[in-house]
Amino acid sequence: MRKTRRRAAARRSRYAQLRHEAEEFLRLHHREEPAPGGPAALAARIAAVNAEIDATGTYRHTAAELAHGARVAWRNSNRCIGRLYWRSLRVRDRRDVRDADTMAVEAVAHLREATNGGRIRPVITIFAPDAPGRPGPRIWNEQLLRYAGYADRYGGGVTGDPRNVGITAYAQRLGWPGGPGTPFDVLPLVVQGSDDKPRWFALPDDAVLEVPLRHPDDDWAAALGLRWHAVPAIANMCLEIGGVCYPAAPFNGWYMGTEIGARNLGDTDRYDLLPVVAERLGLDTSTDRTLWKDRALVELNRAVLHSFDRAGVTLADHHTEARRFLAHLDREREKGRRVGADWSWIVPPISGSATPVFHRTYDPTQSKPAFVHYREALARARGEEAGSVEESGLV
Repeated sequence: MRKTRRRAAARRSRYAQLRHEAEEFLRLHHREEPAPGGPAALAARIAAVNAEIDATGTYRHTAAELAHGARVAWRNSNRCIGRLYWRSLRVRDRRDVRDADTMAVEAVAHLREATNGGRIRPVITIFAPDAPGRPGPRIWNEQLLRYAGYADRYGGGVTGDPRNVGITAYAQRLGWPGGPGTPFDVLPLVVQGSDDKPRWFALPDDAVLEVPLRHPDDDWAAALGLRWHAVPAIANMCLEIGGVCYPAAPFNGWYMGTEIGARNLGDTDRYDLLPVVAERLGLDTSTDRTLWKDRALVELNRAVLHSFDRAGVTLADHHTEARRFLAHLDREREKGRRVGADWSWIVPPISGSATPVFHRTYDPTQSKPAFVHYREALARARGEEAGSVEESGLV
């Protein structure tokens, strides 16, 4: 009896929290996107949502609410420097899709629409939400496009991207035969329907735009066979709108050059190319005081910017994007809205003090709606079975 009462109390608490978050979001939506009917329409919508929550334990957003919630979640992304364009986000409403096969088809359609022949468009595809007793579908990959990482079981090295060793091995356990074994084999999607086990799906070539990297003054980048994909589509974050979690809602903007040149290719736990580039450039690597890492980093980033420009593919540079972020701050403050930001993510990973975003502080408070990392989603991106990971754990 006591256990039954505890469960009932917990359910009432969850419903009360959901009603609170739903009302908070509905008021935000009606304040920013006024609908006909004014306050009376808002009150009626809140009453209808509360009744739906009491009856089912959740509620369904209207198409307009969903679109605005997704765009505001981007606006509220504290780690994103490119939020000036939040209103341009294209919203693909696929909430009725729960099966893996259709999700894979829609993910490919997302990539084709976002790629747009190289003129990258911000796009989000929103699949079915979590609901009481029935979780929404999941995409295990961290991004729709990632490169495989093949671990050498004997020597301890990795061919490809070390970040993706776990998901690569997991896809192979599911039956993926692997790619040709290059450092840039495109991973398949690992998709899990609401009532199914994870499955892998190969991405067709026409959905994957890649840019071969070339340096403007030398041939070392071409000789190394460097390349990177054009669309950065985050796939494993929960889109939270008014208390409802959409666990599969892949979204993309476009790359900033330093994401590729300084982080993906330059980080020691990723492709770790700075020593290789330095050797190709003939730099003195005997001591850090020669600044060989700094020089190699700049030349690697020059190659990325030059190559995307030559290919006609959208790519931001960190100086321009920093100025645009300050324009975003000014625009939002004129609207009376606070802007949260994480300094360690907003400041570029090279030449930070040469950009205007460096010389100021930011409020890191996270507003809602938001894109949220859960521990179980991060575990899946590592190729780990998430049953032992706390499902609701925020990161």
